[in-house]
Amino acid sequence: MDSLPGTGPDYVLRALELFAKYGDREALVVGETRFTYTELRAAVLDIAANLVDSGLRPGATVAIMLGFPPQAPMIQLALHLLGCRTAWVSNASSVMELAAYLDQVRPEALLYEVAVHEQRGRDIVDRLRIPTFCVGPGGAGPDVLAPRPTGSAPFDVDSVTGPATGTPESVFQTSGTTGIPKPLLHTANLYEQILTLAEQIVAAGEPRYRHLSVTPMWFVAGQTSAFLYLFTGGTLLVMRFFRAAEFLELLESEQVNSTFITPLMLYELLDHPEIDKHDLSAMVVLSVGTAATNPVRLRQAVDRFGPVIRITYGLSESPFISAFPGVASDPHRQERVGSCGPAYGDVRLQIRGEDGTVLPAGGTGELWVASRLNFAGYVSRPEQTAETLVDGWVRTGDLGYVDDEGYIYLTGRVSDVIITTSGSYHIFPRAIEDALTTHPQVRAAAVIGVPHPRLGEAAHAYVVLADGATVTEQELIDLVTEKLTWAWAPRSFDFVDDLPRTGSGKTNTRRLREEYAALHVLVESTTD
Repeated sequence: MDSLPGTGPDYVLRALELFAKYGDREALVVGETRFTYTELRAAVLDIAANLVDSGLRPGATVAIMLGFPPQAPMIQLALHLLGCRTAWVSNASSVMELAAYLDQVRPEALLYEVAVHEQRGRDIVDRLRIPTFCVGPGGAGPDVLAPRPTGSAPFDVDSVTGPATGTPESVFQTSGTTGIPKPLLHTANLYEQILTLAEQIVAAGEPRYRHLSVTPMWFVAGQTSAFLYLFTGGTLLVMRFFRAAEFLELLESEQVNSTFITPLMLYELLDHPEIDKHDLSAMVVLSVGTAATNPVRLRQAVDRFGPVIRITYGLSESPFISAFPGVASDPHRQERVGSCGPAYGDVRLQIRGEDGTVLPAGGTGELWVASRLNFAGYVSRPEQTAETLVDGWVRTGDLGYVDDEGYIYLTGRVSDVIITTSGSYHIFPRAIEDALTTHPQVRAAAVIGVPHPRLGEAAHAYVVLADGATVTEQELIDLVTEKLTWAWAPRSFDFVDDLPRTGSGKTNTRRLREEYAALHVLVESTTD
């Protein structure tokens, strides 16, 4: 996919103006490292200068492999200031996924963090033979964080405003239904709209947020929240890994008043034995999203935290679709606790039937959304882009309805994606089935998503074995883990003589789900 018409790095220039205005306010906290807005702005300009001095061509496509360096937001802004297309690599990528992703985005340069990705970075350099830049010394390229030479002139922002600079864009690595990544492209529209939302937050007189993020920058949601709170002049606190005890301590010690977590993280907090020993009274907005939240646990969260819970809904293709702030039990609308709220910001919603017809309020169909936050398409995948992006509308693939007051209720998914673990990993049955059937003693396999008391959802495999087979469940788990990752491994199995079929000969997964539901009961519990 070629770059779409844009306006250059305008949003970065506006952000730099805001950072100058915010001055000595605390901007960013990662572990023991803290930046003011003055320091953050200076870092953006110094990184951009180092990149240019080291030979990066403005407008280039740059693959980015980072862990959690404090400078990650500054690196993104510096590259966008130069009109580059940044292609973010997920840290959870397998070797196969990484190779497939890079083959599609065709990077012209690589930037990687030496402390985290040294061997993988050098492997890519050896394979692609592209210019390389590093975060930290000792890597295969110059360190973009190195201090500027004494006496060097400040970076000239006027040098990046010409038409030859390029248009800032970002590509994110998302999973495809076959396990092959779909590179998802967002233009500067995403960041321009984040700026607009930030301006609205400030204009509404909302408090200055101290937002704690556990979402990495290689996710769209990670960048959406990071820049939203930086653009408002708040403080962004970044936690590298979610651990309930440390998370609770940080909420209290840093007087965090905003955060975003997944439902499974919420459950872990609620079940933690030390939760009542922490003063969490500073909390103003506790957002929960990425998957459906169990209504029972949601009510428990409201009872524990108060009316600060906000349910959000979005996806990589359109990261902020709806928000339901101040969730509480409404005796007149008891079903509303199952809603993800009304449309947020500039989002327009439609519920459409299978034939594309717009349905009235209350009608169940697929949710379509239009917003400046919508993505621009999948890189190198025109057919999938055409299926998902129709006349400016994103087909979410989610089924649901909208009530007479505009509240969204999701009832299922068009696809069979399984959302598992506290990180809300998206895994897909086909890739697991393909991995299982590579074993010589497996004749056939079918995988469905089933409820799991700790993981939310997990893969359950129906396996048809060859005569005389001796393979064990653990061996099959190890096989899937080796070929994919641990998150994809089935947590339970049924060994069957054959798989049910539909009239067209396909595996009847609906029947498998019905049979599983009839034979298995998930007991709700507040403990693991």
